[in-house]
Amino acid sequence: MSDILNLGDRPALITGAGQGVGRQIALHLAAHGCPGVVVNDYHMDRAEAVAEEVRALGGTALPIQCDVTDFDAVKEMNARAAEAFGPVGILVNNAGNAGAEPTEDARKPFWETTPKDWDSYIGVNFYGVMNATAAVIPGMIARDAPGRIITIISEAAHFGDSGLEAYAGAKAGAAGFMRATARTLGRHGITANCIAIAFTATPQVSARVMADAARFKKMMQRYIIRRPGQPTDIANMALFLASDASEWITGQTYSVSGGFHLGV
Repeated sequence: MSDILNLGDRPALITGAGQGVGRQIALHLAAHGCPGVVVNDYHMDRAEAVAEEVRALGGTALPIQCDVTDFDAVKEMNARAAEAFGPVGILVNNAGNAGAEPTEDARKPFWETTPKDWDSYIGVNFYGVMNATAAVIPGMIARDAPGRIITIISEAAHFGDSGLEAYAGAKAGAAGFMRATARTLGRHGITANCIAIAFTATPQVSARVMADAARFKKMMQRYIIRRPGQPTDIANMALFLASDASEWITGQTYSVSGGFHLGV
């Protein structure tokens, strides 16, 4: 019996894969037969470290340093990916948060910030998604085989967390962009979906949030499943959406958030 989760004919490009959720998605895809994983990060040392982990699993990896807000750089990254592994068959738009090098000003109350501060959120979470998607589409169509585009958004796009106005707006924009992309590319056998996540216990987040026990306990009361999300939770859904198991699913947003948000 064939493994419906095997990705043997689809090379993958994962943005922001040098740590946290992106890293785990890279490892998950590699462990399920992905013929080549492009590990992108703004910091080359992080991309190289994850690429080594992929190779340790028996996979093939190419680390590439690239700022996803730079359209020309993203196009060059896609060209390098295609040269190494063939046209990208799986794109995971994972790069996000407040960009590669957030400033303290970006975290001030919204009314005390300026469009320059908003750019740090909108650039990576919205334009970064559009840049990478636009870069891979021609090759993905030319493959004449099923393709997968997966974008990691946030429950902030649904819930509208206080203090995250620009971030929530950018993530909601990315979700809308994925829905439109799904309609456009469906005739080519290419699906486009989102995964909406909430508090995920990556090393970077855990050190800041879980160190305050009272704050952490209060936060967990908002979740039906009262534990933090783990990168593997999100990577499991990404693997499903990257595989043939999801071939008749497109234009959707899946909440992987322990019941933080309940949709119809």
